[in-house]
Amino acid sequence: MKVIIFGATGMVGQGALRECLADDRVTTVLTVGRTPTGRTHDKLRELAHPDLLDLTPIEAELSGYDACFFCLGVSSAGMSEKDYRRVTYDFTLATGETLARLNPGSTFVYVSGVGTDAHGRAMWARVKGQTENALLALPFEAYMFRPGYIQPMHGVTSRTTWYRLAYVVTAPFYPMLRLLFPTAVTTTERIGRAMITVAAQGAPKRILGPLEINALQG
Repeated sequence: MKVIIFGATGMVGQGALRECLADDRVTTVLTVGRTPTGRTHDKLRELAHPDLLDLTPIEAELSGYDACFFCLGVSSAGMSEKDYRRVTYDFTLATGETLARLNPGSTFVYVSGVGTDAHGRAMWARVKGQTENALLALPFEAYMFRPGYIQPMHGVTSRTTWYRLAYVVTAPFYPMLRLLFPTAVTTTERIGRAMITVAAQGAPKRILGPLEINALQG
């Protein structure tokens, strides 16, 4: 299986990349982003591209893939709706529409979030919900991952300083959190493994929360 990862330098993307490189079901990994991941592997090829609103210059490199794991995202804190929509909706749909045309019938996994709602009161929830709906209407197999609390594993780190500090503090309590809130917590490892499983064999639902993500381990 050949996989493209967008956002491979973010926390979820790092986890997805790690699992793809470790999983025999994945034969080739292409990362697309503004900055390199810093990883080297026989399976891995990295493609630097600064403008995700226009993938035309790299379209020839994106053909022939079985799945895309779209892990790119930002926090809405301090952002206007226009700026947040540009990153969350516009970047995602530009990628989705291009890959649906180049690789019809492929799998597209979008990392969304718990509480996403196209008609919700929160700005981020509306934008993510509208993004989900637009992806689900495209001619490929789209799956929406809505993780709740995500514990980074295996050296994966957040690029946000205060997130990194928070994860260091909460790491010892993750087993307890998982026992107390099994429908609300997951890990970067489980998300990555679930993405690969969904790409390989599908899933019974198109919108998957932490409980469903944790169950899809291949």
